[in-house]
Amino acid sequence: MDLKFKLLKENSCGARLGEFQTKYGVHRTPMFMPVGTQATVKTLSPEELKMCFSDVILANTYHLWLRPGEDVVDNAGGLHEFMNYKTGPILTDCGGFQVFSLAKPKDISDEGVNFKSHIDGKKLFLTPELSIEIQNKLGADIIMSFDECPPFPVSHEYMEKSILRTISWAKRGKKVHSKNDSQALFGIVQGGEFPDLRKLSAQKTVEIGFDGYSIGGVSVGEDAETKLKMIEYATPYLPKDKLRYLMGVGEPIDLIDGVIRGIDIFDCVLPTRLARHGNALTRDGRINLRNAKYTLDLSCIEESCDCYTCKNYTKSYIRHLLVAEETFGQRLLSIHNIRFLTKLMDDIKLNIEKDTLLDFREEFVKKYNNK
Repeated sequence: MDLKFKLLKENSCGARLGEFQTKYGVHRTPMFMPVGTQATVKTLSPEELKMCFSDVILANTYHLWLRPGEDVVDNAGGLHEFMNYKTGPILTDCGGFQVFSLAKPKDISDEGVNFKSHIDGKKLFLTPELSIEIQNKLGADIIMSFDECPPFPVSHEYMEKSILRTISWAKRGKKVHSKNDSQALFGIVQGGEFPDLRKLSAQKTVEIGFDGYSIGGVSVGEDAETKLKMIEYATPYLPKDKLRYLMGVGEPIDLIDGVIRGIDIFDCVLPTRLARHGNALTRDGRINLRNAKYTLDLSCIEESCDCYTCKNYTKSYIRHLLVAEETFGQRLLSIHNIRFLTKLMDDIKLNIEKDTLLDFREEFVKKYNNK
């Protein structure tokens, strides 16, 4: 499926303003995508996601393969029908990140990966073909090639073998992709911290030809500077007329820095994970609403926020819910945190339009780090 990405503007710093078309309409980038691992963004309904101005959301191939199974989802008419998400596209990852966290190096071969289910210990074998076949049945609008995601750090020798395997897997997955008319297929660039391997991986993946390109293997234990270099080593070799996706990144400053380096779309479990631990994102940095100092605080989380939570509830009430272990508190924080990130992306788009993104970053970082 051709996503018809259109590059509207590119700043001298590398930031891109764009849009792409699906059957759900026009989608503006840069964009943050909330993660719904098991066909749900934790604690939130599709209506609440729409209220947060979410657009594309993610679901996890590995988890849905194990439970309830791709055939169950297919029987319901695909993920959109199964989870009643009718307002925007869904993206499924390939399952690789989860699989490689469970597998041992000796269990990885050119054919696929042997590993045990985290649920019941059952022995499983995932191949690039099977990953695509599962995603075809799940019915997401954007699906991902199966890749090896090595830990950090590994040797140059290991990483070179790994990316050649991933490139081979990408070719095999594309060959069996049976829903080209309704599902866009993305390739994934790996290469670790090595500039020559990031370049090689990007060039070889682009040669295969995909509807969009992802940069993988970041946020796997490397420091912040290395993370940014991993992006910089890959983006010059990616087509300007295709979407660029940075996988697993959601820290506010990381989103800005990723955009500055030419990334269009991002995903991360961060906003809902923080919410489950009582943390809220604000322009002044994270705050933990479990802290006793919020017991009598009748202000909202952030005065400038337009989310449902900030319009209707106080820090005092949310703290009570968290201390009492009421899940409504987690829901309220999830709503706020997702809206915080979608609003941040709106501000980023506005500053790309005005050619002021570097100034915006400077001011944002100054305030965000002064808690």
